[in-house]
Amino acid sequence: MRPERFHRLRSVLTQRQPDLTVLMDHVHKPHNFSAILRNCDAVGVLEAHVVIPDKGLNLHHGTSAGTKKWVSVQYHSNVTQAFELLRKHGFKLLAAHPAQDAIDYRDMDFTGPSAIVMGAELHGVSDEALEAADEHVSIPLVGMTHSLNVSVATALLLFEAFRQRKASGMYNESRLPEKEFNRKLFEWAYPSLARSRREQGQPYPALTEDGQIIREDG
Repeated sequence: MRPERFHRLRSVLTQRQPDLTVLMDHVHKPHNFSAILRNCDAVGVLEAHVVIPDKGLNLHHGTSAGTKKWVSVQYHSNVTQAFELLRKHGFKLLAAHPAQDAIDYRDMDFTGPSAIVMGAELHGVSDEALEAADEHVSIPLVGMTHSLNVSVATALLLFEAFRQRKASGMYNESRLPEKEFNRKLFEWAYPSLARSRREQGQPYPALTEDGQIIREDG
């Protein structure tokens, strides 16, 4: 592990936002899934969520261009399960939906725990998710089309969240507990060794400030 690489990993992890996420509600196209994960990584989302489409999610090798190494993905069998988990962790569910009473995304407060719910392009957010969401949020359009590509819409919402959170100083220092930060940093720096240690039920070794493994035998 080169020190420069390790410090880059540390810097990125320091800016991860554990209380900002995206829930993909039956998004089934691999290229949209991939693009949304890249959007998540770009603004510091720590973990994304997916309600698995009825016909499954056919992800070929290389989908997301390696982004899943940096943004973990949690899969749910249905909307109810996903919403219950997110609410348990204090998230407000914000469904992207172009309803007349929806809040303009620029007026939405994204500095609190926010889960942005995005639907598939053809049908949008499911009726179940719309009914259960805390708020509906919209992106005003003045053209002939009624909606944006789902990954583009996700990017606009996430970067508004990024703008608000950046202005509030929420990227200035790590917002993860120290133990979780160190665990995640080791897994990013040494993924194969971390996997091996987990399989063997062994703790991760400590690291120096430059990311070198401290020998356990002293």
